[in-house]
Amino acid sequence: MLHRGHESMDGTDDDELAVPMAWLYAEYIADELLRTGDLMPPTSFEFRAGRDALALTVFLSDTDGELSCIRVVSQLETWLSLTQYDQPWRDWVHERLAELTAEAARSAAPAPDLALARDAWHWLEETELLAPDLDAVPGGATVFGEDDGPKVWTPAWRLGLPLGHLAIHLF
Repeated sequence: MLHRGHESMDGTDDDELAVPMAWLYAEYIADELLRTGDLMPPTSFEFRAGRDALALTVFLSDTDGELSCIRVVSQLETWLSLTQYDQPWRDWVHERLAELTAEAARSAAPAPDLALARDAWHWLEETELLAPDLDAVPGGATVFGEDDGPKVWTPAWRLGLPLGHLAIHLF
């Protein structure tokens, strides 16, 4: 999503191109982590869910606006803690998106990164995927194979988040 001809803060028309570099970099990091982990085919919806959940984590945790190759390694522990199973990741995403939206409104500048992050979040929340029931505990000594066991329709973020977490571990 590239914007041209937006109005600058002094009211004049500005022909600068707003490029969502922070979001694109966060998405690149997430994509590389998932490809390195080789958890899902890159063309699958599950991969997209993992990439988007991880990209949101990377983008929203960059509170200083300093994503760089050097900082990626130092951020791995932060991303692991944010994506852990028992963490309120969904609430954290809502809070950070609200904070960034308020900041963007105050600055009145285009926020193409934020728009792409919101689009990813909307897809993760609104899209449901048929997946193994991560909350089910198989009874007895039955061992379920990959295609066996209970399946449920679940929001994409609930599947993507553990995939992203596992990808970080495998890195």
